[in-house]
Amino acid sequence: MRSIILLLLLVGTTLAHGQTVGDLFKSMPTEFIPGLSEGNKTMLLVDTGHTAVPYPLGEVKKTIHTRDHLKIQTSEIGVTELKLLPVSSDSVIICVINTVCGDACDSHVDFYTTGWEKIEDTALLPKVSEEIFFDSSRKGLKNYKYAVSLSGIYPISATFKENETDLLLTFNYEEQLTREQIDEITPFLKSDTVVLKWDGFAFK
Repeated sequence: MRSIILLLLLVGTTLAHGQTVGDLFKSMPTEFIPGLSEGNKTMLLVDTGHTAVPYPLGEVKKTIHTRDHLKIQTSEIGVTELKLLPVSSDSVIICVINTVCGDACDSHVDFYTTGWEKIEDTALLPKVSEEIFFDSSRKGLKNYKYAVSLSGIYPISATFKENETDLLLTFNYEEQLTREQIDEITPFLKSDTVVLKWDGFAFK
C-alpha cells in the first residue's frame, strides 16, 4: 500500500536539475501570501541572507533560506514556511506551514506537489492534537480527563529544525490558561515539544 501511495505522490513532483525551494516559491500561487507580487518574490530571493521587503499589506521578511527550506515572516503575527521533503532520489513534495501567533501560536500544515497541487493524504502526518503531549500511561489517574479536555489548550505550532527534515511541534497551552489550570496539566505532560521525523513516506 505504501509503495502505491508513494508512486502517486511522485507524479508531478520530480525536480528539474538544480531546482530549489526558491524556484518553487516563485511559482507559488498568489493566494498563499496575498498581495505578494512577483517582484516582491524576486527581491526576497536575491540572496540567502535575511531580507525584508515592503509590499501592499506591510512588510515581509525572510528569516531562513537554504536550497530546500524557506521561512518568511509575513506580518507581525504570521509566518509561512516551505520545506522540500524527499520521497526518492530525484523527487520531493512541498510541506507548507502557515503559523499565526495571536494569543498563542497555532500552525496549519499542508502538502503539495511541485506543481502546487494539494496532496490530500492524511497518512503523511499523524493526527496532531494536544493528546500527543500527554503521558497516556497516566490516563487512569484522577483529573487526567479534565486536564486534556480543558478549553484553550489546543494551539500547537510547527516548524522545521534548520538543515533537517525533523518537524518540531510545540504545545502552546500556557498562554491560554490560568496558573491553576497549568498546575493541573503539568503532572500529565510528557513534554511541551514533540519531534516528528520524516522517513521518506510520512512523519512519525
